[in-house]
Amino acid sequence: MPGEGRPTATVSHVLIGYARVSTEDQDLTAQRDALRAFGVAPKRTYVDHGLTGTNRERPGLREALAACRDGDTLVVTKLDRLARSLPDARDIVEELTNRGVKLNIGGSVHDPADPVGRLLFNVLAMIAEFEADLIRMRTRAGMKVAKAKGRLRGKQPKLTPKQEAHLVELYAAGQHTTAELAELFGVARSTVYRAVQRANQHRLIA
Repeated sequence: MPGEGRPTATVSHVLIGYARVSTEDQDLTAQRDALRAFGVAPKRTYVDHGLTGTNRERPGLREALAACRDGDTLVVTKLDRLARSLPDARDIVEELTNRGVKLNIGGSVHDPADPVGRLLFNVLAMIAEFEADLIRMRTRAGMKVAKAKGRLRGKQPKLTPKQEAHLVELYAAGQHTTAELAELFGVARSTVYRAVQRANQHRLIA
């Protein structure tokens, strides 16, 4: 028969990996190792360093999405590595759907084109956003507690009250310029001006 014995052309679907850490000092080794365990070739792994999941302008993510073709699978270790907000996750899912790309989250494959897969992904995105909100709430609560205990004192004054009074006395004596006083006390000229202004205001009130 015509064509008998000829090899059938097959399309190879590729695994594209993406990894992200929020700060420059965090390590990507664990994510790279996990992606390799999922079958992603190191040369097909794209990364972002020092960028949060809420930041949509991530060059590594853009490169990963651009590398995906119809039938490929984008692989991440956890959903929060990909997105930390529901709108962002939906935008990414929309792009994957248009490209015919599946999503592998920690070994679990989701097909955005499938209604059930899309629903499960949206639920996971909501959970990721909720977890991010909880982290922000805990951080704010921790800062309030630390501030109440005196650990966060805020911006400290450049001069002690005694130093400021001495500076004002020298300025009133007229023997030093503001530049000389600034150099003498190790502060900026603006600090000298503010100290003198406060002293004058106090005299007017008195």
